[in-house]
Parts: sequence; C-alpha cells; structure tokens
Amino acid sequence: MRWVCSLFYSPLQNPHLMSEQRILTKHPQGKTGKNITKQNYETLKKAILSTLRNKELTHTELFDELERRLRPTFSGNISWYGETVKLDLEARKIIERIGSRPEKLRLKQPKAKR
Repeated sequence: MRWVCSLFYSPLQNPHLMSEQRILTKHPQGKTGKNITKQNYETLKKAILSTLRNKELTHTELFDELERRLRPTFSGNISWYGETVKLDLEARKIIERIGSRPEKLRLKQPKAKR
C-alpha cells in the first residue's frame, strides 16, 4: 500500500507527472493556492482576459461565457479551474472586483497620473 500511495503523490516516481509543467496559483486573501497544470492555467487565463477585455461582467456572466467558449475543447471542470485562475488573477492584480451591485469583474485599470 505504501508504494501505491507514493505513486500518486511523488512526481519522481510517476513519469507522467514529471512531463507536465505546473503552476501554484495565488489567492487574494493569502490562502494556499492550487497546483494546476500550466496548460490549464494558460487556457483559462487567456479566456478570462479576452472575455473581460473592454467589459465589466458579473461572476455569473463571466462563467457563462467561459462555459460557452471552452466547453467544446476543455476536458476539466471549467467552473473549478475558472475560479482558481480568477482568484490568481485577482491576487496578481491583473483583474479586479468593482463595488457595484451586483459586484462585477474587470481588467485592472491603470492608475491615473496626477
């Protein structure tokens, strides 16, 4: 049993895990991030940023659009990966929540120079 458990958790013993690059996401509240494949991260990041380009969307609107765009080609759970990457982008200050009702998301606005 010990060998079976280590097979799933040690990339050194599982060559399939060694070949995929992974990224540890950040969380805006400093909580522990998630370790996901870089390919999944980049796919969701690209979709989120292009969806929010020149728009402010509610969480529901954003995720409805992600589902529409990615459902035909993405094999993972779009809601879970989308939330993980969205939180990472917030923590990196690439996107931001705005205090409207309902709360909306947008690309981070550059600060105006005075």
